Amino acid sequence: MTMKSMIRKAVLTASLLGASLLAASQAFAGGIDDLKAFVAQVHSARGDFVQHQISANKGGASATQALKAAGTQSGNFVFARPGKFIWAYTKPYDQLLQADGENFYVYDKDLNQVTERKLGNALGASPAAILFGSNDLDKSYALRDVGVKDGIDWLELTPKSQGTQFQQIGIGFRDGTLAAMELHDVFGNVTLLTFTNVVKNPTLPADTFKFTPPKGADVIHG
Repeated sequence: MTMKSMIRKAVLTASLLGASLLAASQAFAGGIDDLKAFVAQVHSARGDFVQHQISANKGGASATQALKAAGTQSGNFVFARPGKFIWAYTKPYDQLLQADGENFYVYDKDLNQVTERKLGNALGASPAAILFGSNDLDKSYALRDVGVKDGIDWLELTPKSQGTQFQQIGIGFRDGTLAAMELHDVFGNVTLLTFTNVVKNPTLPADTFKFTPPKGADVIHG
């Protein structure tokens, strides 16, 4: 994988991180008002996640077949606004995405390689901006309640800018707790996320998001 490809993958994954953590763990009833309340009230969170990647449907394959082929990833996360997060994949392989408010790091354990770049506007108007910034959601997204399906209350976010990586973001709540998320990118791929053991506004040590490259790791500056 080239450095540019690695950075693109990392930024996209960080964007998914932002969208996913945004809705994590608040006993809200769901809907637009609840989402805005979450942005205003939840300044940090931590928990576990499971992520499924469904590739764009090709050759007539069903969504179920695509999901099985793509497999499952899982791990844990912690974040603090603005611009600080750790998104750690632990299965089936180790990979770390981390931001300290100024810089963004991707660490591949198998390669013992770190890619570093300025956080800056890298996340742009992506879902990550909802989490890491203090955005006025109405400026970046069209928000719509889409009703209840299989006991889950769904909220739909559609980016107003055509330059984003996502066409649509779905956030689902069951009994006021996040149940599922769907991230639809411009290539037709869908990322499904579920969350457990979420704690909102935990007390975090001051150095939680300080990144130190592992001993002997190659550091590439993007």
